[in-house]
Amino acid sequence: MHRAWDEMVAVGRVARAHGNRGAVVVNPETDFPATRFREGRVVHVRRGEVVAPLTIATVRFQDGRPIVGFREVATMTDAEALAGLELRVPEVELETLPEHAYYRHALVGCRVLTSSGVLVGAVVAVEGERDGSRLVIGTPTGEVLVPLAEEICRRVDPEAGEIVIEPPEGLLDLNR
Repeated sequence: MHRAWDEMVAVGRVARAHGNRGAVVVNPETDFPATRFREGRVVHVRRGEVVAPLTIATVRFQDGRPIVGFREVATMTDAEALAGLELRVPEVELETLPEHAYYRHALVGCRVLTSSGVLVGAVVAVEGERDGSRLVIGTPTGEVLVPLAEEICRRVDPEAGEIVIEPPEGLLDLNR
């Protein structure tokens, strides 16, 4: 069952129970919370070795976060047991992105090279909001932060597992 879980992508994490009818507050990890968290949609959770589907029965938004009721969760105690768990969906269910937009999980693991071919390292995470994202690049001497901006990231090719950058003078040394 681990393989199925590992092939899914995170779309949120349960923050806490909400109320006494089994609802939970979700911290979304998607740019499309309104389409991802809709009645009838299915997300998956993993408890120990078991991956289980949860069907969204009710949803409303409060302060940008979905408050979700699942068909399979009826009580506050059941909802409390979900706190901290990651919510995932199969990658094929993700929304199609516009050109020059990328899912964060698709960038993690990409090799990062300068335009002159020097290997900088590999992306270990993507931080920040959509308009201010930065690549966290693992290097032999520590992590380096590089803005995910067209002026710097000249070629982003997740399918090839490669990102080519033209960093401004001193950027790579700035965070080491």
